[in-house]
Amino acid sequence: MDKVLQMLLLQQELNDSTNGENWEEGITKNKKPIDWKRCIYMECAEMVDSFAWKHWKNISKEPDWENLQIEVVDVWHFVMSEALRNYSINFRGSIEELALNISEMPGYRKLYKEDPAFAASDEVIDKVEELMFDVLKRNGFVLEGVLEKFFELVLLSGLNISSLYRLYVGKNILNKFRQDHGYKDGSYIKVWNGEEDNIVMKRIWDENGELKPEVLYRELGKVYEEFALS
Repeated sequence: MDKVLQMLLLQQELNDSTNGENWEEGITKNKKPIDWKRCIYMECAEMVDSFAWKHWKNISKEPDWENLQIEVVDVWHFVMSEALRNYSINFRGSIEELALNISEMPGYRKLYKEDPAFAASDEVIDKVEELMFDVLKRNGFVLEGVLEKFFELVLLSGLNISSLYRLYVGKNILNKFRQDHGYKDGSYIKVWNGEEDNIVMKRIWDENGELKPEVLYRELGKVYEEFALS
């Protein structure tokens, strides 16, 4: 339960700081409506672009598994946000109770598998579209069903609980870095020397396995400053 609880706490903290402390009510501190379900299915659509699915373009291109995993983690941010909102407005319990309930789900338990392999491209795309279909059922949205579909997708994407947690923490730190460097007003630059910041973050994280989150934040700052000055 420790990893899922830590991720939920980090997501709550990120949402509180970015959207305001009453974001669960569906509106940001800047009076902007929030739709976590839309966030989920739009990120899922981006996930499909990790594959050469277009029959008229780049038909021999290999899947971008690294990008797929990053997109999976992006979706996880929004799935957790919807879960936190759901528990809050429906008085279903605390974050600790949410974490406990998730940790007991069959799909979540399967994430403790060692070194899961990438599934076939078509299988991954099918699962992404299943998740999108569940989220788009406006009147039939079932949180637990969406969570189970998501955990199946995690495994198909070659991730387990350890790698999901690691990538989530890295992306959480990157999201904080973005917010602190002008993401909302549009001044933040997302592509650094031809690479998206997601990829830069993942490489720093992978090359320095013992980094603490606050050190990762500082390392991102160094790279960004060097890029901005070049």
